[in-house]
Parts: sequence; C-alpha cells; structure tokens
Amino acid sequence: MSRPPNRGPSRSGPNRGPSRGGPPKRNGPPPPRFVPPPRPVDPVDEAKQKEEAIELEGTIAAVLAGTMFRVKLRNGHEVLAHISGKMRKKFIRLVIGDAVKLEMSPYDKDKARIVYRIG
Repeated sequence: MSRPPNRGPSRSGPNRGPSRGGPPKRNGPPPPRFVPPPRPVDPVDEAKQKEEAIELEGTIAAVLAGTMFRVKLRNGHEVLAHISGKMRKKFIRLVIGDAVKLEMSPYDKDKARIVYRIG
C-alpha cells in the first residue's frame, strides 16, 4: 500500500486534530447530573388548613368603580371585595343592601371575593 504524498501543513492549524468542528472530545464518564433533594412530606391536614378560604357573610355598603364593593361584615369590619368569575359570567348584579357570601384569604384580611348573592 502506498502513502499519499505529503501536501504540507493542514489549513485548520497546528493544534487541530483529525476531527473538524465541535468541542474536543473528553475521556471518561460524563459529569453527574444535578438531582434535587427529595421534599419533606408535610401532613395534608396542616397544608389544607393554611390554604382554605374563610367563608363569611356580609352586606354591601358601597359600590365602587371596576366591580369593586365595600362590604360590611356581621362582626362590624369592612372589607374591599370583588365579584368572582362565575358571577361576572352570569351577569349577577349587586346593589347596596344585598346580603352576600364572601371568601377571604387567611393571609389578607382586608380583601375578599364575593361568591354568592343571598338577597
């Protein structure tokens, strides 16, 4: 078998190997992938208690702009409330004096969502 004639230095430079393009190949196993530690298991009852909405009843005291309402609760407090999506969809109208059922987040006691018109 005959060898091809020597044609001089390669055009790819002196430091390049026989492969063209791409990063140089590594020897050995691939680096380990990051695996997050397992989450601790919380009791279901405790988590459910935190996220549960507080249900209250009140009376609409004022109608504000942007379907917002000032609602006076039975315990005397006043909260800022907006209509729930289902009530918007069904075009439920609310006026001053209507009794309503509210859902309130345990994290913010000044705001609520009106979910039902009682009368």
